[in-house]
Amino acid sequence: MNFTTPLTIGSLQLHSRVFQSPLSGVTDLVFRRLVRRYAPDSMMYTEMVQASSLRHLKEIPRIMDIDANERPISIQLFDCRPDFLGEAAQIAVQQGAQTIDINMGCPVNKITKNGGGSSLLRDPDTAVAIVTAVVNAVNIPVTVKTRIGWSDDEINILDFAQRMQDAGAQMLTVHARTRAQGYNGTANWDWIRRVKAVLSIPVIANGDIFSVESAVACLQQTGADGVMCSRGTLGYPFLVGEIDHFLKTGELLPPPSSIDRLECAKEHLQNLYLYKGERGILQARKHLTWYAKGFSGASELRTHLQEIKNVAAGVDLLDRQIELLAQLV
Repeated sequence: MNFTTPLTIGSLQLHSRVFQSPLSGVTDLVFRRLVRRYAPDSMMYTEMVQASSLRHLKEIPRIMDIDANERPISIQLFDCRPDFLGEAAQIAVQQGAQTIDINMGCPVNKITKNGGGSSLLRDPDTAVAIVTAVVNAVNIPVTVKTRIGWSDDEINILDFAQRMQDAGAQMLTVHARTRAQGYNGTANWDWIRRVKAVLSIPVIANGDIFSVESAVACLQQTGADGVMCSRGTLGYPFLVGEIDHFLKTGELLPPPSSIDRLECAKEHLQNLYLYKGERGILQARKHLTWYAKGFSGASELRTHLQEIKNVAAGVDLLDRQIELLAQLV
């Protein structure tokens, strides 16, 4: 497959086959801007939005914020009620979404116990009704992100995928783990290969994409139309761009230095505070610990970063570490 050619999802044409996964508590506007700096053509996703909650809110939640210049962009929705999802999809279009992605893969109990996320793998009739309702509600492509099954004893992705396509989904992203696995064990990419063999819509591979090398290996093994990066971008917003650049040029970009990563962490902290205020500082703590890896003194730095109470404290810690690393160059 030629990965330099555009990818068509229904009426939308993308100039990158590398996607940034929606990640709850992570893929807000600030994070997406960092990823997009290195991967301007890649599809980004909002954090997942519960469809039923939109019906009761007087204003659009901050989670659906989209920059006016942010393209390509998708809003991910979850719920188990087709009518609510249809209404929510219409709101998402008004917000600027270019595709609607329906989450049918989240393994978290608070989502699955209410019939959303990966629990829909056990209720394909409702999943079909959801896709049908959303397709009928909007005039932009509708996509689905799911897993290979509920457990090793309930792997039903081939039938499920076919039903999603028949209902009108125009792209399917498959995380090659079961719901029971959560994020443990190894992603079984062979199931993605089997899904690709039975569908005519684009199939995107997800699971264990942590490097350019793993992305290439996954694409070779599965024949998928593209890859979606998830946990590999935590503290490393460079990954999507690195993979995209390699697929288009065959060239491996030099990896960012530890100093580069800490400078990025500093920017991430400052912008989260500008965007979200004090709540942004609390959210920044986890991001900062993800950046602080792979150099002498990283463990101690992570401990201190987890306790910051303001931007100045975080910047001071990062600047001091940057200065120490600069002396070693």
